[in-house]
Amino acid sequence: MIVEDEGVCMKKALITGITGQDGSYLAELLLAKGYEIHGLIRRASTFNTDRIDHLYKDFHDPKARVYLHYGDLAISGQLTDLLQEVRPDEIYHLGAQSHVRVSFDMPEYTGDVTGLGTIRLLEAIRKTGIEARFYQASSSEMFGAAPPPQSETTPFQPQSPYAAAKVYAYYVIRNYRDAYQLFAANGILFNHESPRRGETFVTRKITRAAARIKLGLQEKLYLGNLEAKRDWGFAGDYVEAMWLILQQDNPDDYVIATGETHSVREFAEKVFAKLGLDYQKYVLIDPRYFRPTEVDVLLGDSTKARKVLHWRPKVGFDQLIDMMVAADLETAEKEKTLVDAGYACGSTRVI
Repeated sequence: MIVEDEGVCMKKALITGITGQDGSYLAELLLAKGYEIHGLIRRASTFNTDRIDHLYKDFHDPKARVYLHYGDLAISGQLTDLLQEVRPDEIYHLGAQSHVRVSFDMPEYTGDVTGLGTIRLLEAIRKTGIEARFYQASSSEMFGAAPPPQSETTPFQPQSPYAAAKVYAYYVIRNYRDAYQLFAANGILFNHESPRRGETFVTRKITRAAARIKLGLQEKLYLGNLEAKRDWGFAGDYVEAMWLILQQDNPDDYVIATGETHSVREFAEKVFAKLGLDYQKYVLIDPRYFRPTEVDVLLGDSTKARKVLHWRPKVGFDQLIDMMVAADLETAEKEKTLVDAGYACGSTRVI
């Protein structure tokens, strides 16, 4: 629904997972384009909105354009009520249990939220009858053991409960698109990182640990499979592709990737080298971080997105590392200041 705000047409967008890395960058992008933003967040006893605090204004403020709603992807009735209330023009479904290794420990929960959460939203659209365009955050993990490069025509071979749940969500998007003529599209995004990446994801785990080791706040970094290769891009570039996918005349599915692959070992080596350190002196292997079934190589072919969406990544691999190292070094320096002043710091845990 388009609303009038002082004579300006303003689109409404609903973002699930708005407090995550992608949600925060997407909210920034949409605000810059004049959208009113509604975000779905889970109720918790502590605030977990730090990635979007700089965007939020109290809803009493007449200039407020970001509104947060408590909800849960596991509760269908709540989702239906929210869509009826907000009536968004676009829905960006980014919310999920998105940690691959954790999905082996919590397979049922991952299937419920990551897989069934998508169909609950689709059903909410169908039942309310709203004309919202729907973006599904599909994942390169769906390709799993499929040989690289992987494109829109590559068969899926998921190697984790997370990947299997995403495959389910991918196909129900296509089914509802055909069955009910919904504007529903999949963005199959390969790995995308940033300084806002969660601390348990391997890239951020490496940059954070290397910065703390550099300043004497940490001694070792424990990792799993160093030979796994991934196609890493910048999250800020990838949310632009999400928006472009929903601006097309017809819904479709797109691979979003850089077309380069690098190993975890190479990532760690470059990060430590930028800080004047030899990663081999600090990185140890812990088998507990191995996946029961590994994905060896992910390398995306985004030819279709480049031709149809006119999208291409702006931030390269080395620039991404520079960005993440600089941010984590700044954070570590603040932590060291507190430690040197005699204050215990809560971020000394090693993950």
